Formats: sequence, C-alpha cells, structure tokens
Amino acid sequence: MSASEEKGCANCKAAPKWRKDFPIEWEGDHYVSRREMVKFLTLGSALLAAANWVTALASKFVHRGSRAERYIGSAVALERNGSLLFQYPTDEDPCIAVRTADGKLVAYSQVCTHLSCAVIYDKTKKGLFCPCHNGLFNLAGEPIAGPPTRPLPRIELEQRGDQVYAVGKVG
Repeated sequence: MSASEEKGCANCKAAPKWRKDFPIEWEGDHYVSRREMVKFLTLGSALLAAANWVTALASKFVHRGSRAERYIGSAVALERNGSLLFQYPTDEDPCIAVRTADGKLVAYSQVCTHLSCAVIYDKTKKGLFCPCHNGLFNLAGEPIAGPPTRPLPRIELEQRGDQVYAVGKVG
C-alpha cells in the first residue's frame, strides 16, 4: 500500500465529507422533543376551539337585544304581489315577506341555508323555492324538499294600518 492510499484511508475514517458542508453540532442544538411538540399542538388546538366557541356565543348575545325597526312596504302591495322583497337588518341582508293563504304575514331571510342562493316565493308550490338545487321551504320556513336541512331565519314583522315593519330577526 502506498503512502497516498494510507493517507486517503485515514481521511475517510476521520470525518464524512458531508460534515464539512453541514457543520451542525447536534449536542449544542436546541431541539424540540416529541412530548413538547404534542403539548404545543394540543394546547394550540384547544385555544383555537375555545376562541371559536367564544366568538359564536358572543355573536348570539350581541345580536339578541337588537330590535332595529325598518319600514318594508305597504300591506296592499303585499296582497297584490303575494310576496315582497326587502333588506333587514342591514342593506346587505335580503329578506322576503309572504302573505299566507290564511292571511298571516310571514317573513324570512332570502338566503338559502344550503348554499346561500336566493329563495323566491312560488305560488304553485305554496312555498319558498331555491332554484339552485331545487330546494323547497314551506311557509313556516322549514325545508321540505331538496338539499337544505336547516330552516330559514325568521324575520319578525309588525303591521300598523297599511304599513309593514320588520322589527326583529329570530335564528
């Protein structure tokens, strides 16, 4: 064996070549143990779940006492057309009011609970129809056909003479 071969072998045993390119000292590195990682993920998940519940509950209590009143139209116009479109409680919230066969005045959010399409009053089906996926709600706001499974949020109405007012939102 020549001296150069011996020298090459001695270099091979000393340190791997990649060590020169990546000189990391594992003993000095501050690593995270599996236990610490699992603890971090568990506490982080619990914190996010708690924040989600607090947000949901806070929105229920904040909107519970709001009784904003808004004029939506005349009862005569509602009699003539069968339904009346309006916005309540803000201008971005479409709603629909319908006079039932027994003369009762009902109103619901016009946003379908399935995929947020606009529901329309269908006299032939005697209900609120969602044209996106053939969903149908009865005049009590409950789903009776199609994919929707949750009822429409109800809008409380008051009729004062010929004037109809939206006074509250339930659900």
